[in-house]
Amino acid sequence: MAEPEKHPKTDPAIRDLDPRSLRGLAHPLRMQLLDALRRFGPATASQLADRLGESSGATSYHLRQLAAHGFVQDAPEHGKGRERWWKAVHVGTRMTSELIHDPDPTVRGAVESMLHMMADQHTSELNTFLGTRYQLPEEWRDAADMSGWRLSLTPDQARELSERLMEVIESYKRDMPGERGPGERAFRVQLHAFPRTDEEDSK
Repeated sequence: MAEPEKHPKTDPAIRDLDPRSLRGLAHPLRMQLLDALRRFGPATASQLADRLGESSGATSYHLRQLAAHGFVQDAPEHGKGRERWWKAVHVGTRMTSELIHDPDPTVRGAVESMLHMMADQHTSELNTFLGTRYQLPEEWRDAADMSGWRLSLTPDQARELSERLMEVIESYKRDMPGERGPGERAFRVQLHAFPRTDEEDSK
């Protein structure tokens, strides 16, 4: 999934988006396909179609589009016969500040589409957790959190807060994504930090 930039790029496995690659990724099914390849590993168009509830024709077309923009590539080591396997090229993508503030209306439209798709995906993931949390052991339910705060900050303080939170999250990331030790499982962290725009809070 694409994430807005919060700090200078330090991980070569994270791809910074530019206007062209952004337009190539800003499609709901392409984002789902890329996320599935990153989460579950190499797969064929048919396997991804079954996982996502789509037709293999649609997944095949959008995989080729992702490949044309450098997000996925062939994984021939997994293929058998004429099967075409795909794998993600990077572990993540990022929208830079320059891209987010690009004055071109076309680019801004693609940025807006991408951000709204990200928000929809975050909401879907949270709703899935809430609907299935009792399938998890109690210790994992206790480890989850869904909180919100309203603070009074200056722009500099708000930026500092986001950067410090990102530093904490980065400290828990592994050098090799997907590797898990004893007792570990995938754990999703979402960060939403934004200024209020209603009149009362903007004074």
